[in-house]
Amino acid sequence: MDTGIVTAASVTKLGPEHVDQVLIGGSHGGIYAGYLAAKAGARAIILNDAGGGLDNAGFASLAYLDALGRPGATVAHDSARIGDGDDMARRGVISHVNDRAAALGCAVGQSAMACAEAMRAAPLPSGAVPSYEEARFLFSEDGDSPAIWGVDSASLLRPDDAGQVLLTASHGALLGGDAASAVKYDVLACAYNDAGVGIDDIGISRLPALDQRQIAAVTVDCRTARIGDVRTMWQGGVISHLNETARRLDVAAGDSLRSFAQKAQKSAS
Repeated sequence: MDTGIVTAASVTKLGPEHVDQVLIGGSHGGIYAGYLAAKAGARAIILNDAGGGLDNAGFASLAYLDALGRPGATVAHDSARIGDGDDMARRGVISHVNDRAAALGCAVGQSAMACAEAMRAAPLPSGAVPSYEEARFLFSEDGDSPAIWGVDSASLLRPDDAGQVLLTASHGALLGGDAASAVKYDVLACAYNDAGVGIDDIGISRLPALDQRQIAAVTVDCRTARIGDVRTMWQGGVISHLNETARRLDVAAGDSLRSFAQKAQKSAS
């Protein structure tokens, strides 16, 4: 089968059509996103750099993909919308490439499509992709109050998270602009990484959508917490943006994420 170029809004939603193809995925370029794309069988992978952020977490998957023998690249968060693979294919400008991609002629400053075309020459990967699991963390449990949970990816939410405070290390962008993707269940409050905010303010687009559901929501500044790592959000995340429902909890930009979570928890007491 000839290697083609395919897109996806998120690497959490890949299928057989992505196997052995060059993938332009709307997810952030953190390690776990690279793992999911590789595990799904993508031959080469382009993700969004999510503003880089703390410890360059937004493109940390590139070295990981190099070790797996897969070309990888990211597009600049201010060139195309995170959470929208189609837009990244149309407007994306490459911000980082790994060694495997560079060997194929991929380079910073290329269009995403030019990079993807070069990646079509990538050899078929060999060897299994080692398991790389994300995790859930219970940060606070206070009697009859809702618990505060942290998840490294919004894809890890469960039905019993409804009514709880959920901090996620995913980006704060609607997937493909779909308001229903803001959060899967009716949690009490939630948080995301702002992914550098990015073009069209896409990195904070979940916030007004969650106002419509009366869910308090904030984003943390990507420079204060690693995208894809909720423990760093809990330890040092600083709020960059919030919706009106969160504002009614006496929360403001510049507050710690921990204070927001605790106020949300107490609001249900």
